[in-house]
Parts: sequence; C-alpha cells; structure tokens
Amino acid sequence: MRSRLRILVVGSGGREHALVWKLAQSPRAAQIFCAPGNAGMAQQATCVPISASDLSALADFAEKERIDLTVIGPELPLAQGLTDLLQSKGLRVFGPSRAAALLESSKIWCKEILARYDIPSGCFASFDHPQEALSYVEMQTPPIVVKADGLAAGKGVTIAQSAEEAQSAIREAMIHGAFGDSGKSVLIEEYLEGPEISMMALCDGERLYPLPPSQDHKRICDNDEGPNTGGMGAYSPVPILTERLRQEAMETILEPTVRAMQAEGRPYVGCLYAGLILTESGLKVLEFNCRFGDPETQAVLPRLGADLVDLLDAAAQGALPEAEEKAAPDAAVCVVMASGGYPGEYASGKLIDGLEDAANTPNVAVFHAGTKQTDEGIVTAGGRVLGVTGTGDTIAGAIAAAYEGVSKIRFEGAHWRTDIGRKAL
Repeated sequence: MRSRLRILVVGSGGREHALVWKLAQSPRAAQIFCAPGNAGMAQQATCVPISASDLSALADFAEKERIDLTVIGPELPLAQGLTDLLQSKGLRVFGPSRAAALLESSKIWCKEILARYDIPSGCFASFDHPQEALSYVEMQTPPIVVKADGLAAGKGVTIAQSAEEAQSAIREAMIHGAFGDSGKSVLIEEYLEGPEISMMALCDGERLYPLPPSQDHKRICDNDEGPNTGGMGAYSPVPILTERLRQEAMETILEPTVRAMQAEGRPYVGCLYAGLILTESGLKVLEFNCRFGDPETQAVLPRLGADLVDLLDAAAQGALPEAEEKAAPDAAVCVVMASGGYPGEYASGKLIDGLEDAANTPNVAVFHAGTKQTDEGIVTAGGRVLGVTGTGDTIAGAIAAAYEGVSKIRFEGAHWRTDIGRKAL
C-alpha cells in the first residue's frame, strides 16, 4: 500500500467538513488535523485553534507536526499566499499559489485572461475611477452586473435592473468603501441569461480530473426569491448538462484556462471551480473560484467513487491520473439549514437538537458549517449552520433523504429552503 499521510485541512465551514469526511474514508489517511475546524469536524479529526488567516502559525504547525499534505479550503489564505509559504518550507500543498489564485481574487484580471485567450464569457468593462463607471452605465441597457474587483465573501455582486441601481452599487463600492480595498476597482458586465452550472475539476498544473457537476441555489427563499446568500443548497448531477455539453465545457473553458495559466507563468494546482451559464449561444464563464465550492462540495464528494487522498496527493505532486468512473451514488442533494435572519443579522449560540438522529438516517450525511461545541452541547455559530446531504439512485430519492435528515434537526430560528433540487426533476 502507498504511504499513509498526515493531513491538515485549513478552514472551518461545511466545505471543509465534507473534505474531512471524504478524506477520512481513505485507508491512506493516517491522521487528519483541521485548523480551526468546527464541532462536526472534531468527530473525525483533531481540531487546532489556528485561524485560517494566520499564515505563519499554520506554516509553523504544519512543519512541527510533519504534515504530509495540506488542503486549503477558503479563498482568503490562498489569495494571501499560504501555498507559497508552505512550499517554501518544503511542504506539499493542494491549493493554488498566490499568483494563480488571482483568477478568483481579481475579477478584472480573470476577465482579461478570458478575453486574451478567447475563452467564452460576457462582455465587460473595468474602472478605477467612480465617475467614469457612473457615466458608463448611463449608456448601457439594463440589467447590468456590477462586481467589486476583489474578494468580498460573495457579497460584491449586484444585478442592477436600472442605471440608477447600478450607480448606487458603484458608489457603495468605490466611494463609500463597502468592500474595503476589494471595491476600489469595479467590473461592469453584460447580464447573461440561462441556467447556471458549477463544474469543479482537480488540477495538477497540466491535467484536469473533472468532478461530478452540480447546481447551487443562491437566494435565501424558495423559487429563487429574496437576497443572495453564500448558497442555500446544491444538487448533483445536473440533467441539463448533457455529456456533449460537459465535453464542451472541458474543451472550450476548463482546459484552455489551465493552458492559459501555464502560458502566463502561473501554473494552476488545486481545485478549479468554473461557474458557468448555459446561454442561447452556448456555455460561458460567469466566474472562476480557486477552491472547492460551498455548498457544492457537500453534494459532489458523496458521489465521488475514487479515493480523495490519492487524488489530492497526486495533484499536489503534478501526477494526476486519468479520470475513471467508479461506483458511487447516482445523485446527491445538500440542503443548508441557516440561522434566522441570514444573510442579514442573526443570533448565534442556539442549541441544536437531533444531530445524531439525522446522522443515523440511511443515506444522510450532516456537514457542520457554523457550529461550536459547548458544555451544553453543539450550538449555532454562523449564518449557514448545517448542510444536510441526502444520496440516492435518483435526484428525487436524494431530495427525500435530505429532507428526512432536515426534519430530525431543530434549533431556534432555523431556516431552510424547501425546493432544493426541484429544478432537476
């Protein structure tokens, strides 16, 4: 058998819990640490109280504990250069360098790369001065998309239905500083219509290993109503993404992007997440993320038949194998249970009941996102609290399993959508 590894997972959300859950299934996982982790991860790994943004402490820990492989979950430490710091100490990492993570940390830079290498995406303009941006939108036909250039925790995007709304978003970002330095420059894009699809692939700098596609639900309420969130649920597979379209996505978007990053001297190692939209003229890129999606990961990893330790370790060493189909559930649906008030203000510290009942339900996995262990029990500690994933032979079966799991869990103010996966039926 190949060597067993001591693994560090950086992050504290539902995505990281799903990674720990899948990594722990591998016979090659000798020990798993999480920094900082959460109450759910603590059941499968050793949590260490180091923030995901404390780069020097993370690097010191990895060196001291002789970590064989570090898997970085969130975008911020990637943008800050955690991969580069760990590699400078001779440590193996799954996650892009700071230079490669620019694909997510600068929306303007990403769009310029897409345009330079003829990768299909919407038309755009970028601005460093608010007056120029304000004048530009007066000449555009709404709806118009306004994006803060830098990382804004999923909150820097406005789909404006009028020039006035677009100008308000520009002032918020560029004049009032709503997103700090991330909003000093803005990207203004044409509005693209069509269903959105998430495609993630593992990358070793040259080769791609595609993961099952998924579809996220961004808005807080049923029927895609209400404000945008970090994601209220996801399902996989996506019936509208036929095999022909999946191949098109690989050949016209993901593979050319990896070649572009090589040509730019920024080879991409890590999870490449393509947010795609199926328009009347074909698939186009909405955005790239430089890490596993959240909550898409919670619906995708339960469908992965391969050994995740093998794959991430191979990618980190530039030696990804060919993708192969292995037996795994045909469908998975993740329903996010959120705190009342999210994505606005919400209270934390609410006791959660029924976690064990839900976890013991057939075909259900419960991923912790914003939770904390206290003397009284596990309590809420975030806006998105849990991701309850159901699996099955069909999407309908996976939906039924997920909502059966949800029905077992209770905490004050709990909110969830009741229509996750319905689009696929």
